[in-house]
Amino acid sequence: MHRLILRVAGIVLTLLALLPLHYLWKIAGRPSPWPRRFLGRVARIAGMRASVLGQPLPGHVLFVSNHLSWLDILLIAGASGASFVSKAEVADWPVVGWLARLHRTVFVARAERSAVKGQADALRGALAAGQPMALFPEGTTDAGALVLPFRPSLFASLYPPLPGVHVQPVAIDYGAAADDIAWVGTESALANVRRVLSRRGTTPVTLRFLAPIDPEAAGDRKALAAAARDAIVAALGASARPADPL
Repeated sequence: MHRLILRVAGIVLTLLALLPLHYLWKIAGRPSPWPRRFLGRVARIAGMRASVLGQPLPGHVLFVSNHLSWLDILLIAGASGASFVSKAEVADWPVVGWLARLHRTVFVARAERSAVKGQADALRGALAAGQPMALFPEGTTDAGALVLPFRPSLFASLYPPLPGVHVQPVAIDYGAAADDIAWVGTESALANVRRVLSRRGTTPVTLRFLAPIDPEAAGDRKALAAAARDAIVAALGASARPADPL
């Protein structure tokens, strides 16, 4: 319990220290580096020790990654500065929703077919403006050794192709800790956060930023989704589930 209390206190103190700096940068009309630094710092407070292999593209890029935990967001944002595509209900979560808005998250109502075009347009606009974005094409978290099929519909914003915009796959590897960290089954978000923040010691994590993929060269969103997933599976050596028929 004491580890949980100390880590929560560290996160709160970090937020209180960096939030005024963020607003000073915003008032001055300058891009704020503080959300990225905050998220990276929270990952470290949570016990993650990240090693980054490869070079994240600086802009006009959509990062796509395997997804095990809420920690994935902290790690990718801390390494790349990317904003995220998130399910709409996250916007209503206390504190988390507010922090997500500070980091320019694009919220999507995945269950509403009528909202799909607007969501794709919002993501497309962010990419066209040069904002690095990230999403988890599996659409959910799963156990560490699995990479679920990527949903082609989540790549709709990339077609027709935008000039200069690439997809960069990111493979996140928690090593032996993957199954323990993964948020799966019926475990609630709060229960998972408490469990992860209560873990002993530190956890080495490897983020591999893989070769970018040109959406135009891929051909269509189904081929793009498959190519990105294949690259991540190869990097992880993961036990991948067979892809659903497309």
